[in-house]
Amino acid sequence: MVCSKCNAEIPQDENFLYNSEFSCPKCGYIIKSISSVDNSQGMKTRQEIKAQAKAAFIKQYGTAILLVLIYTVFILIQYYFESISENQIYDATPLFLAIPLLALIIVIIINMTGEFFKIYNNEKAAVGMMFSGLKINFFRKLGGMLWMILWIYIWMLLLIIPGIVKYFAYYFTSYILAVHPKVTALEAIKISMRITQGYKWEIFIFTLSWLGWLLLSVLTCGILYLLYVGPYYLTAEAGLFYEMRNKALADGRITHEELGMEKESRHEIITGE
Repeated sequence: MVCSKCNAEIPQDENFLYNSEFSCPKCGYIIKSISSVDNSQGMKTRQEIKAQAKAAFIKQYGTAILLVLIYTVFILIQYYFESISENQIYDATPLFLAIPLLALIIVIIINMTGEFFKIYNNEKAAVGMMFSGLKINFFRKLGGMLWMILWIYIWMLLLIIPGIVKYFAYYFTSYILAVHPKVTALEAIKISMRITQGYKWEIFIFTLSWLGWLLLSVLTCGILYLLYVGPYYLTAEAGLFYEMRNKALADGRITHEELGMEKESRHEIITGE
């Protein structure tokens, strides 16, 4: 086993098996043991997840804000090109620019979710990974998200309610693509469905619980979202995925092999890359 940051060889003794986390002997990077996944005592409540998320993102406050800021800038650029293409009907140039930009934004969002997953787990996040991560499984990430969007669109065409249900069933597809690089684009959506099985209502309540914060963000012209709500929400959402994924592993709804984690060792290193 190697450190995901410096690639140093890590000895696997029984201390690793029973400790929930420890530092790489070479670079000091915090490594988490998957042994903490195998618990049958349920998962954290929504309040507990939010509390951990709040404490975690404050520790990396500057990084969290930059992640949200860069994401927001790209969304505004995308919106700009889309508005131009609508106004210039006979000029296809803005549209041709908007399509590859949209693909770029989709993958950047996936990379961003991976960094907030690190933040929730008190691992060192890096703004640069939003861009350096573009060269890692770009088309797998893009294909997985487009596949998810296609199915949501199909379900919405049939009926609104089933479409909403499927939206929450596919809710963690981006996190699976970001955190588990061995999962294929087509399998990510299936694994998300099994993770969210029986928990769609909890996810809905989780998203609904942020409505007040989002309204306040609108009243402050987005400033509150950038400086507090955005980093807080995205860290908490990453925490929700982490807790529900671990619960699904403990319940047997998904397996370590499906996620590309070595079941034999039961203590695969968790990384956001």
